[in-house]
Amino acid sequence: MIGRLRGIILEKQPPEVLIEVNGVGYEVFMPMSCFYELPERGQEATIFTQFIVREDAQLLYGFNDKQERALFRELIKVNGVGPKLALAILSGMSAQQFVQAVEQEQVSILVKLPGVGKKTAERLVVEMKDRFKGLNGDLFNGGGTLPPVASAKNADGDAEAEAVSALVALGYKPQEASRLVSKVAKPGSGSETLIREALRAAL
Repeated sequence: MIGRLRGIILEKQPPEVLIEVNGVGYEVFMPMSCFYELPERGQEATIFTQFIVREDAQLLYGFNDKQERALFRELIKVNGVGPKLALAILSGMSAQQFVQAVEQEQVSILVKLPGVGKKTAERLVVEMKDRFKGLNGDLFNGGGTLPPVASAKNADGDAEAEAVSALVALGYKPQEASRLVSKVAKPGSGSETLIREALRAAL
């Protein structure tokens, strides 16, 4: 089990990051809420990870702290929620916002996330509400504040295309992803800013 990585960020292609640890490059998928907080390429980062083994792939999912990882682990235990959907959920809203939506039974907000229908949203509310009681930390008992979100500049040029690509990877249909990005696009916006604003616009 790979539970934690500390190394140098080589590449950032939302929602995936390539981090080098002792000469080995690990590809890690991260929720956008965590991705925004990563340092720039060439800098050191520490990521808490969840290793998922499937018949056709071995995948690493990364988080900035143990509580976000704990939430991801509880999410994938819910019937009908796999790692990709859990990643989309935690990209569409912060962990704190998700906890709040579940606690307040805001099904109408949850169904706006990609891949979450009404039945899945209702199941999330019922199952996750019980799971929160067994978890410790500010994230799960209403404390804590939302982390600051960094807006990164995209030096590679086509920020809009990168933003659309990231949204598609998170489960949005290409046409919907393009519509959301076009809606929030402004001159000079970096891809991470566009992704963040598009995800907010979707809710």
